[in-house]
Amino acid sequence: MHEVNDVAKPPVILVHGWAGSFQHTWQRSGLVDLLSEAGREVTPYDLPGHGASEKSHDPLHYQDLPRHLIDHVSRHRRVDAVGFSLGAITLLHALVAAPTSFGTVILAGIGDGVFQPHEPARAERILSGLEGRAEAGDLTARLFGKIGNEAHNDPKALAAVLRRPRELPVTSEQLGTIPNPVTIALGTEDFSAPATELVAGFPNARLVMLKGIDHFRTPESFEFIDLVLDTLSVP
Repeated sequence: MHEVNDVAKPPVILVHGWAGSFQHTWQRSGLVDLLSEAGREVTPYDLPGHGASEKSHDPLHYQDLPRHLIDHVSRHRRVDAVGFSLGAITLLHALVAAPTSFGTVILAGIGDGVFQPHEPARAERILSGLEGRAEAGDLTARLFGKIGNEAHNDPKALAAVLRRPRELPVTSEQLGTIPNPVTIALGTEDFSAPATELVAGFPNARLVMLKGIDHFRTPESFEFIDLVLDTLSVP
């Protein structure tokens, strides 16, 4: 059982990945209830194009996801934050732009690729799965496509998210100015590995490897949930 001293504790915001939502990623896994039981206020949030957010089919409407997140948390003085995959990338850029808006940060399902320019071929691979064009042997693309076409999603909105103009990659110099405590959580079977440069870029960061966990299983894995609860339970 995890207990938290909730004196002066900020709210917690959970930022899901592509084709996820607050409900399907965080509530369904039980993490929201566990945090609430531990005395932490959880602020619901859906990335644009997902969940209860507006689902435009215009890629330009998704060109600044980090600003959307910063605007959402601006109603609070500060929040602790957890991000997974696209949510972690969005949270990382928001942290660089507005570090004082965040306290403790957990970034899951991303690695050293955040320092590299966007590769359109990677988005195209996911789009091929989403739009039913993936090769039969491309299991990753087909799995992305299956997730994107679940009943709670709008595939055209998700396609527009993938086709959005991208931010410039972060730099180690930018990360070096961020004092926040940061945890990088990465499954040993995650295709986003490694994350050694990413964790080394922060002055106050640690890398936690989740044994036997792949990218897609991360948010609902017991290892990740325990990590979040333990990290956010530190007074």
